[in-house]
Formats: sequence, structure tokens, C-alpha cells
Amino acid sequence: MADEIINKVSLSPLVSIDLENYYPKEEFEVFDLKPFLFMELILKEKDFRAALQQTNWLNYENKIVAVMCSTDAIIPVWAYMLVASYLAPIAREVFFGTLDEAKSNAFMNNIRLLSVDEYIDKRVVVKGCGDIEIGPEAYLEITKKLRPVVKSIMYGEPCSTVPVFKKK
Repeated sequence: MADEIINKVSLSPLVSIDLENYYPKEEFEVFDLKPFLFMELILKEKDFRAALQQTNWLNYENKIVAVMCSTDAIIPVWAYMLVASYLAPIAREVFFGTLDEAKSNAFMNNIRLLSVDEYIDKRVVVKGCGDIEIGPEAYLEITKKLRPVVKSIMYGEPCSTVPVFKKK
């Protein structure tokens, strides 16, 4: 059987990580302070507090919420704290910033929570392409997470990798 095709990739000791598996699957929602402002520009404390009390917070239940202000208003820090006090018990997570920033923060949190136990002294390939666009911050984060415990980190696919780190 000299002509038998052998899949060397499947026999290799490489462990593959697909960062898409850590991309948040929860729903996202934006909480914009702009409609809560007088003339969409000025925060009046009494009106702001009253408007927050009238808000249907259940719309944010189990969602990841980005809290932001889409107008160029000066918002006191306590206003964000007040919004967080309503959202924290209901939302899955609350982040300050745009929707894209909240998605990135949630993604980074998922990577930070990854247990590295199964990667100790392994050769790891971080998958390089897929259906979801993965930004460089995720590759940076996974490298920081794995570097202390793995033998090596590579980028790409098991059949074609770019070396990133090798323990000496």
C-alpha cells in the first residue's frame, strides 16, 4: 500500500483554536443617553432620573448592552453610574461605548475566561479565517493568554501555519 494517502494533519500533535467559538452569541442592545437629555444636549438631573424610572428595562434582559451618548453633550459620570444601576441586575453585561466596542469587550472577556489547562505544553494553532471577522485584538489577547503555558503558538490552518511563539 505505498500509494495510500495519509492525513498527516490529523496525526499531528497540534491543537487548534477557533476564535469564532468565543465570539459572543448573546443579543446586543445600545442604550443611548441622547433621548434622555433636554433638547438632546443638556442633562437635567430631575428629568433624567424620572425618564430612567419610566424606562422599560426588561427590553435589555439577558442582553449585552452598550451604554453611550450619540450627541456631543457633557454627561456627568454619575449619569452612567445611574444607568448601570438599572441595567446591571437585568442585562447579561453592560459596557461603556459603541455597539462595536461592546462586542469587542465581550469577545475579549470570553477569551480571558478561557481555561488554558488543556493547552499546557501543547503546540497550538490559532485558526486564521472563518465566517466571522476577527479583529487583531482577539489574536493579541489569545496570544497573551496562551504564551505562558504552551510549547508553541502558530497562526493559520494546521496544514499551513505561521510561527508566532516557540518556548525555548
